[in-house]
Amino acid sequence: MSTESKKTPAEEQTYRLRLGLLSLVAAILTIGLKFQAYRLTGSVGLFSDAVESTANLAAALTALFALWYAARPADQTHHYGHEKIEYFASGVEGGLILVGACVIAWTAVERFWDPVMPESLGIGLTLVALASAINLGVGYTLVRLGRRMESIVLEADGQHLLVDVWTTVAVAVGLLLVAWTRQPWLDPLLALLVALNVLRVGMALLRRSFDGLMDRALTDRENTRIRAAIEAELGPNMTYHALRTRRAGRQRFMDYHLLVPGDYPVSQAHDREMAIGDAIRQIIPGIEITAHIEPVEEPLAWNDHTGKTQCHRGSK
Repeated sequence: MSTESKKTPAEEQTYRLRLGLLSLVAAILTIGLKFQAYRLTGSVGLFSDAVESTANLAAALTALFALWYAARPADQTHHYGHEKIEYFASGVEGGLILVGACVIAWTAVERFWDPVMPESLGIGLTLVALASAINLGVGYTLVRLGRRMESIVLEADGQHLLVDVWTTVAVAVGLLLVAWTRQPWLDPLLALLVALNVLRVGMALLRRSFDGLMDRALTDRENTRIRAAIEAELGPNMTYHALRTRRAGRQRFMDYHLLVPGDYPVSQAHDREMAIGDAIRQIIPGIEITAHIEPVEEPLAWNDHTGKTQCHRGSK
């Protein structure tokens, strides 16, 4: 069992906040290193890389706020908790990345008309190499632990840092090519390619945030396993339908209608529903389940608000 799985909820939240602080510190360090490299070399490619790192800083601040807010328990105005803010935070990050892509592209186009040969490449590339090493270590850590703790904010922040690493590598290779060919126009061309890559990352984050904010269902695999767990626990003449699932941050939710014989005792119907819930939580720990119990003989009980009915009768 991993160390993270042994932590209490309070300890895990503290750990998540510390990871958010780590991302913030990494962003500040890399911004300083990359802008210093740009100042020494005058390379628009390094400028584009430094601008993208400012988005890292804004993203780290947004992620830190989201992690703090998502840790707040459910209250009178937010009955389902606050974890859905993680989707909003990743959407903000995606928007900031798109702004950075526009700034990079605009600067590159301007430099096409006034190409400048980069200078002091040795020192500049050393600084960006150090910045990349920081982003690589922190980014890999955030992605690995973010997936383990099912934190979309941490994982998105880590992915952003890893993309930043590949962007820096591309810029560095381009600058070496400029120094070798003595063709300064290659520098702004590379910056435009960087802008396109940054644009791709920003759009992917926005799409993922949109899916979360629109209550996208759980994965097909998760839904299939939930259905199998329900069907395995159905008693004689029982069925179910209207299954709906969604996810908010790392928290998962589902609701469904359980149809039982009309003369079935309430206590037994409740026990059956509890057995179904226990079976589902064995598959997806922590999922919040809402079940609506109805008489199977009642025609109105078969109305399915999802638009189609998928019922399965039990054989126990």
